[in-house]
Amino acid sequence: MSAPKKQNMLIAQSGGPSMVINQSLVGAVIEAKKQAQIGKIFGSLHGIKGILEEDLIDLRKESASSLEAVAATPSSGLGTVRQKPTAEDCTRIFEILRDHNVGYFFYIGGNDSCETVHIINQEAIKAKHPIHCFHIPKTIDNDLRSNDHTPGFGSAGRFVAQALQGVNLDNRALPGVHISVIMGRHAGFLTAAAALGRVYEDDGPHLIYLPERPFSMPRFIKDVKAVYKKYGRCLIAVSEGIADSRGQAIAAKFSKEVDSHGNVQLSGTGALGDLLANEIKARTTISRVRSDTFGYLQRSFMGCVSPVDAKEARAVGSVAVKTACQGVKSGSIAIKRKPGKAYKVNFVRVPLKAVARDAREMPAKYINKAGNDVTQSFIDYAAPIVGKLPKPGRLKGVKVKR
Repeated sequence: MSAPKKQNMLIAQSGGPSMVINQSLVGAVIEAKKQAQIGKIFGSLHGIKGILEEDLIDLRKESASSLEAVAATPSSGLGTVRQKPTAEDCTRIFEILRDHNVGYFFYIGGNDSCETVHIINQEAIKAKHPIHCFHIPKTIDNDLRSNDHTPGFGSAGRFVAQALQGVNLDNRALPGVHISVIMGRHAGFLTAAAALGRVYEDDGPHLIYLPERPFSMPRFIKDVKAVYKKYGRCLIAVSEGIADSRGQAIAAKFSKEVDSHGNVQLSGTGALGDLLANEIKARTTISRVRSDTFGYLQRSFMGCVSPVDAKEARAVGSVAVKTACQGVKSGSIAIKRKPGKAYKVNFVRVPLKAVARDAREMPAKYINKAGNDVTQSFIDYAAPIVGKLPKPGRLKGVKVKR
């Protein structure tokens, strides 16, 4: 049997950055260096925009130490983009790939990025352009279909949980109401992760609101009043994507920015937090009400990586390259959890259309009946991915008697 014809590889990153997306990049590059049929390893700067502009770098010339340093660094090392390719873009992309003898294409990103790979793959089939097209999963929202969870979520969830631990300590020392607005357009996984940091019975967040349940302002105010009466304070975690009974995102009322995939910009503004804080002030007698919007802090925070997340992010990059080099023409690499109490996963190839575009939501079993907190089932699901968290100490508080 003759050796397979050597072709070059191109890899790029797309969508929002994460703390471990570079682990996937480096995992793919290191594996590619082991494969006899892969020649040059190109990196496209800023996703398909870089391909169209032929803004490429030679990743095979990066040293092992350089790659490992990048792997341990948050954000997208190659830069990123939010751009949906047209048929004309694909024709141009195929010309460039042909000129550079690229036979393997890998794109790291979320469901919109997978849609981009699916479009390119479908256009390649129509044009009879031979290429292996693979999506490597990434999203802090944890909303990719066909996956138990997604690289990026564990570390972002760790940041959210620890941030809420800190806010809880602050709020306990100087009581009032505090609202934390957390990323999550359609899925509440990341906001729900705020619950993982609770240690003591009165720890916040006391209330958690997710996009999966219709948001009612009167019910919200009622919940806040009840918690404040019980604890003398109230800590709230709320997803940026909370929507009313008609499915209209409340934050969308304050934004007119839409990306090429049709998504309304919800992050980067404190309008939702301000709205909720003002409603509490107007409808209650609580005077100390504050809000923070985490925004992009959740995505590329240094020094807050989940070890499990980093390991799995590297693995999906490596598995994607191995699978392509075994002759599989296209797909997305999904993380599947094995049955049993011990946390173990498999990495499997699924069709691009099973992941592309549409997002999944949190299962109903993870949300309490009142729609203002998570269940123990969610804690059990997310804890192994996020990893062990710090445990705050407390004074015993023995009162002095005269």
